[in-house]
Amino acid sequence: MTVAAPAKVFADRIGRIEVSATMAVAAEAAKLRAQGANLVDFGAGEPHFATPRHIKDAAIAAIEANFTRYTVVPGIPDVRKAIVERHACDFGSDYGIDEAVFTTGGKLALFNTIQVLVDHGDEVILPVPYWVSFKDIIQYAGGKVIFLETSEAENFRITADAIEKAITPRTKAIILNSPSNPAGSVVSAEDLERIVQLAHERGIFLLLDECYVYLNYAGKPVSGGSYTWAKEHIVILGSLSKTYSMTGWRAGYALAAKPVAANLSKLQSQSTSNAASMVQKAAIAALAGSQECVSQFRAEFIDLRDYMLAKLKEIPGVTCTKPEGAFYVYPNISAFIGKGGVKTATELATRLLHEAHVVTVPGEAFGTGEHIRISYPVTKQNIDEGTRRMGEFLGKLG
Repeated sequence: MTVAAPAKVFADRIGRIEVSATMAVAAEAAKLRAQGANLVDFGAGEPHFATPRHIKDAAIAAIEANFTRYTVVPGIPDVRKAIVERHACDFGSDYGIDEAVFTTGGKLALFNTIQVLVDHGDEVILPVPYWVSFKDIIQYAGGKVIFLETSEAENFRITADAIEKAITPRTKAIILNSPSNPAGSVVSAEDLERIVQLAHERGIFLLLDECYVYLNYAGKPVSGGSYTWAKEHIVILGSLSKTYSMTGWRAGYALAAKPVAANLSKLQSQSTSNAASMVQKAAIAALAGSQECVSQFRAEFIDLRDYMLAKLKEIPGVTCTKPEGAFYVYPNISAFIGKGGVKTATELATRLLHEAHVVTVPGEAFGTGEHIRISYPVTKQNIDEGTRRMGEFLGKLG
């Protein structure tokens, strides 16, 4: 008896996503590096600082004390207490311990939130340019991405008026990443309050990716969590990765009203369970300890941003907006598309990597076709060398 083979091997949902573009660039760079190439790496989205000593010590102490077993799924009470107290102290939010979930990185907090809230056919408003994973995570859940175009001439500014025009009866959620990756744009306090009000009045969830919230160079950091009257429709997505230079620790969290938090914990119970126990102890040290490192990192990022912008200005044909936060610049390279056989930003970034040995990420990954993303947490010597190589390569394109 012959049994017919299944019509397909893989589930439809895996076909709705692509490999993360930033991860793909990192993999290609690693391959070249292994072959002996001397790369200037502007691709990685992580600080160049070491994790502060007091945070490392807390993890080491936890391991030595054998704090290495399972914990409750959303994290031990002390880490959730540290999360809500730090956020309340800095932004005036009002979350309880049972409204916080500690996750294996900020990306997992986002992934789980989309899975819990977004169903097939639900619309999610996403400003362009956007961080690479937003689009794919929404599509994986079966949601429909509604791209909200922004203007480079206005520094990719996101306004409440633009958000309001994009809302339809099918809008389930709005994602705001401020300061943003890749362009470093910041939603003003006035626009943020109006967007919170719009979402709350219409029963739309506002997902606030606060990965770079402390790296706001335009003024005092603001959070939608401050508007406590709208808590039931707000989900704060936080990360310790950039703020405390803890990228590899995979330490993130979500803050949300009890029903949402309970469902996030429920989903996490069937996937990763708790985040690593010693990382929870390290997170407590980061959140509850001295915040001096945060202001030190911020000051150096501003200095490096200004240095990078000055160097890019020296390359004929390259223009760049001034980021108001995060640690990326997003230069416009449209003057070189169509020259030297280069047809797209992806082709330009690929040739920059293979011919000039400079790692960048093409704008198509973020929803625009005329840019590359440059991550500038590197030494000034690397900025000098990387921009010199870029200038030489672009100059040869004609």
